[in-house]
Amino acid sequence: MLLALIRFVVGIVLLVGAQLAFAQGAAGVQLQDLTWTELRDQIHAGKTTIIIPIGGTEQSGPYVALGKHNARVGVLSQKIAQGLGNALVAPVIAYVPEGGYKPPTSHMRFPGTITIPDDVFEKTLESAANSFMIHGFRNIVFLGDHGGYQKDLTRVVSRLNKAWAKSPARAFAPPEYYRASSEGFAKILRERGYRNDEIGTHAGLADTSLLMAVAPQMVRESELRKAGKPGAADGVYGGDPRRSSAELGRLGVNAIVTRTITAIRRDTAR
Repeated sequence: MLLALIRFVVGIVLLVGAQLAFAQGAAGVQLQDLTWTELRDQIHAGKTTIIIPIGGTEQSGPYVALGKHNARVGVLSQKIAQGLGNALVAPVIAYVPEGGYKPPTSHMRFPGTITIPDDVFEKTLESAANSFMIHGFRNIVFLGDHGGYQKDLTRVVSRLNKAWAKSPARAFAPPEYYRASSEGFAKILRERGYRNDEIGTHAGLADTSLLMAVAPQMVRESELRKAGKPGAADGVYGGDPRRSSAELGRLGVNAIVTRTITAIRRDTAR
């Protein structure tokens, strides 16, 4: 009798846990986790902002995984959407312009980097935006984590808004997102005594600290702590990642999220 009672109680606990997990998943902001009917209902309920996170697959030195931008923009976009309250997040776009391959230029000189032409990239963004516009989204927000394609985003937004002149939908690419992750975070680090030649522009202290804050498993920290100072031949540009930390990265994450939420609210209110 006691054994049967225990089994019954365990069964109830498991059932409640499964129901809570389902409810939490359904209430999330990731579009790919929803069914089409759940998405339809959320749009009708007022979630008419969609964030399209754009990353990139590229080398970031010997101690940072190739998917840095994809992981980072995925986490930050989710935090931004949760802060907005009326937004969902599309799947991360991981294939972006990274240089040429005949001959290899820029990051394409390092194994694992993936590149596509600018026109293909821009058409992909436009097609995704048009898909969301047709399904009822009114604010289509591009968040680009990589500096190399910021001009592509500007061109795409301009063309979309021209094509949507008679539609209630609008496209945005708030510069505050990338500005906060680059110039803004560098300023925060300088105020704490870090030098520009340590902060860096690619795979240095700033870049690596941000990743440690959102996806620490993607940083080879034990090897990093024992390494000599890496340089351009290693894929690290103008910086030194050896004193990177998640604590520093969280300062950047908070700045990026806060400033981007403010910018999106400002832009979509107009």
